Amino acid sequence: MGNPDSHGTQHGSCGTGCGNSAPQKTSCGAEKEECHDESKRDFIFISAASMAVVGAGVTAWPFVATLGPAKDTLALSTTEVDLSHIQEGQAVTVMWRGKPVFIRRRTASDIELARKVDEDASTFNALRDKQKDDERVKQSTFGGKAMPQWLVMVGVCTHLGCVPMGQKPTDMHGDFAGWFCPCHGSHYDSAGRIRKGPAPHNLAVPSYTFLSENRIKIG
Repeated sequence: MGNPDSHGTQHGSCGTGCGNSAPQKTSCGAEKEECHDESKRDFIFISAASMAVVGAGVTAWPFVATLGPAKDTLALSTTEVDLSHIQEGQAVTVMWRGKPVFIRRRTASDIELARKVDEDASTFNALRDKQKDDERVKQSTFGGKAMPQWLVMVGVCTHLGCVPMGQKPTDMHGDFAGWFCPCHGSHYDSAGRIRKGPAPHNLAVPSYTFLSENRIKIG
């Protein structure tokens, strides 16, 4: 009879064990549920974070894109000019990057006057911004042919940024047959070199290329 008690004890133990195992299953199920919930939360968090990054990228891209030059700015970075209508001794002014550019078709006497300065050592050495005429027109070539008659310069006085006179026949040309800035009295010669007055440098020469003998691209 002890055996039944023992068996009953064992059964009770077993029942207790079975009773314990059920909660364990429930606990395990809860753990799985909790694990599933945590995974779901992680997924939602990662998805939300990813969307935030993508959203930030999409938002940032238009902003970054605005930092680049606009299409109209890129279009104005170069300027092409037809020179066929410019007669000897005449000059035209065109706009490039918001600045005036002087283009003069110099006469033989203009060129000779500029080169006399280069040939006279004392006069050349007295120049504030030493540049020979050849240097200032070295881009004026096409097909290996030098065209020193074409002088191309940014028409902005290097003193305080005024626009010098000298493009029109009726303009004042200063003491050196070139350009004159009436604002503070800077005189430039027929090569655009500063010869007198407060300007520290010659009129700047931009980058340019001859596409033909009568067409130029500035920039």
